[in-house]
Amino acid sequence: MLARMKQMMKKEFIQVLRDKRTRFILIIPPIVQMLVFGYAANFEVHHVPTVVLDYDHSQESRDLLSHFTASSYFSVQPPAVDATQLHAVIERGGAAVGIEIDAGFARALRKGQPAPLQVIVDATNSNSALIAAGYVSQIANGFAQQYQRERMARIAPQWVAILPSVDLASRPWYNPDLLSRWFFVPGIVGSLTLVLVITLTAFAVVREREIGTLEQIMVTPIRPAEFILSKTLPFFLIGLFDVSLIAVVGSLWFQVHFRGHISVLVLGAVLFLLCMLGVGLLISTVSATQQQAMVTSFFFIMPAITFSGFGFPISTMPYWLQLMTYASPLRYFLVVLRGSYLKGVGMEVLWPEMAAMAALGLGLLTVAILRFHKSLD
Repeated sequence: MLARMKQMMKKEFIQVLRDKRTRFILIIPPIVQMLVFGYAANFEVHHVPTVVLDYDHSQESRDLLSHFTASSYFSVQPPAVDATQLHAVIERGGAAVGIEIDAGFARALRKGQPAPLQVIVDATNSNSALIAAGYVSQIANGFAQQYQRERMARIAPQWVAILPSVDLASRPWYNPDLLSRWFFVPGIVGSLTLVLVITLTAFAVVREREIGTLEQIMVTPIRPAEFILSKTLPFFLIGLFDVSLIAVVGSLWFQVHFRGHISVLVLGAVLFLLCMLGVGLLISTVSATQQQAMVTSFFFIMPAITFSGFGFPISTMPYWLQLMTYASPLRYFLVVLRGSYLKGVGMEVLWPEMAAMAALGLGLLTVAILRFHKSLD
């Protein structure tokens, strides 16, 4: 048995390594995709194009606009001359934020009354619009508080020292600089691993069937169980290599520090790879050609990434979709990755995710092997 499996595994490794294109696909694309996604997947908003329309032309309005100009969140463009021009700039995409200061802005501030300030935000991208509107609110509130204290210092300086205030001490845990890249890089490790292992496993078996070598192999003394093990074990080892490669590149290039135990991460990767091997085998049983395998793979890959919490919080999904996310192994692997990388937690915290991946992997492999036996018969 071991001798037959050894020869089959040797054949698989030779077939993979002698193909220049396959060697290239296993190493270069994962690194390139890690670098591209690591920079592109980003929720941070900086240098938002901003156009200003100032009807007041006062010292106070210019002071407010200087706060926006000094901020790295906004890139203030030449001012508009009227509302028509401001709206036109936003409509054609020249600016994402428009700030309109009405006449009487300074007069209202000097009287201690609410000062009118209109903010127009291009909400085509609702996430960026929400973040930009939050930055505008922070700057406007900061300006109002500063102006109020300066006004109080001129009118009643003895009251300034006893004005009530709240001193907010913010302490972000696990990601002190609030870098969204630290959140996305571990997620990219899991997503790329999912795509690579599923496509490699499904395509390899389907390729054997498509070119006719599967029937030739099955007339040899090798048993179906030995064939399945020797066919999937090489891709398990290749997947483990790719996980390590992507994780090392992501950690070193983007300076995402690993705080956990390497044994916990390896165990999580092993369980996740078993799940993906089961999915790849299952796809191979329902596909007769490589084109069918590719289409079927995307039918699983896209929902799996969407339901994993990679880019969208699971808690914001409808309840019935949240229930569906429990069937995605990537959901649990991302918790293991982010928990190991950012929080440094161990098995005492991550054991539910490990157990879920073990159960899913066992179930997927069992169903896939049974269907594979049936397809061979």
